[in-house]
This record gives sequence, structure tokens and C-alpha cells, in this order.
Amino acid sequence: MRIDVLTVLPHLFDCFLGEGIIGRAIQSKKVEVNVVNIRDFALDKHKVVDDVPYGGGPGMVLKPEPIFRAYEELTKEGVKPYVILTEPWGETFNQGMALELSKKERLLIICGRYEGVDERVKKLVDKEVSIGDYVLSGGELPAMVIMDAVIRLLPGVLGNEESLKADSFMDRGLLGYPNYTRPAEFRGMRVPEVLLSGHHKRIELWRKEQSLRKTLERKPEVIEKLKKENLLTKEELKLLEKVEKELRGGKES
Repeated sequence: MRIDVLTVLPHLFDCFLGEGIIGRAIQSKKVEVNVVNIRDFALDKHKVVDDVPYGGGPGMVLKPEPIFRAYEELTKEGVKPYVILTEPWGETFNQGMALELSKKERLLIICGRYEGVDERVKKLVDKEVSIGDYVLSGGELPAMVIMDAVIRLLPGVLGNEESLKADSFMDRGLLGYPNYTRPAEFRGMRVPEVLLSGHHKRIELWRKEQSLRKTLERKPEVIEKLKKENLLTKEELKLLEKVEKELRGGKES
């Protein structure tokens, strides 16, 4: 996969692209990331990329010409990327979208900034994406969030593919189960005995139960959806019934 990023602050990506899983993915050529400074495509000697909005109002708006020129330079060989614009009011990013984007051969992310981009830029855009209902100074952090979630899904990026399967939201939207490591006891807090038992089936059932419990407590709408669409196994339904009974008992007491 290749990812191009259009931004007015390219150096913000330096650390992100050089460290951890993302840095290793780039080094091993699992992904190619190209960060482009929009100012390089400005039309004047001062490299101006923003201007006041027509009709008045606060703030500045990213001009269309530099973005179109950058896009045309990146696509001059005729390969059209799937274009994302980071926008506070865009579609909310989630794991399903990350999976969808991970199947694209090429992405281009336009980082919004100031009061946004000139509306005509959206002629280039396939999807406007938000990472939540809050406002940031610019689209660079959302772009990093999107890239992190997408790149780790690419084949061969994670050393242990099983860790990907265990991620929250990867299994029908269910939240992940609790994890523990050594020591078995720390400041009076013990690891659940089942995890020390070595009994793989019991451990698997415990983890399923904990995943269902956490999802029911924090995202009950996911459980309702899975029930409605008959996506829970008989074993999971039995575990869920147990969890629901326990939670009801806790509320009554």
C-alpha cells in the first residue's frame, strides 16, 4: 500500500513514521508513506496556502490551487488514490472503516486546517472522515490515527497475527477481554486463577465471557445488534445469559 499525505505541517509526522509498528512497516516496505508539504505547490513566492473566507467570518480557509496542484502531481501517472479529507463533521472513523481502507492499494489523506478547506477541494474527495465529536487544531493527528489503524491491518505488519484477531472490535464489534502478565500477584491483586490453570478450553470460555461482559456494560447496542442478526453462537448466548443474570443481581443488591 502507498499512502500520500497532504499537510501544511509535514514535520509533525517525523516521529510517528519513524517509530514502533509504523516505522518497522515502512522499513520492511509493507507500506510506503509520502508526506507532502502543500506549501510546495503554492503559486506565490511567499508560499501562501490560505486566505480569508468569502462572505466574511473568522479564521482562514485552505486555498484550492495548491491542493489541486499537489493532487495532480501525485496522480500524473494516472493512478487514482482513494482520497480522504479529515473533517470534524465527516463520517466517524471506526474499525470497520479501517478494514475497508486497508484493502485499498493507495490512499491520499488531505489534512484540513484553520477553518477547513475550500469547498471545491471536495471534488477530489471520496470520503470525509472525523475521529470524534471535538475540534482539533488541524487534521494531522486524525491522519496519524487513520494511518496507524490501517497500517497495522496490512499483511505481515504485526509480528503475531493472533494479536490482531484479539483486538477489540475485530470480532463482530465485541470489546476485548482483560489481559494479565507476570507477576501473578502484585500489591494484593491476583491474576484470575483460570488464567494460571493451563486449561485452554476454560481460558477460552473465560475470555469469551469477559468480552461479552465488557461489551454489554459499555456498548450494549453492539450486543443487541448481534442478537438481532443472530450472530452469537449458542455457547456465547449461554455465557451472555449468565452475565446478564449476574449484572441484574448486582443492580438489585
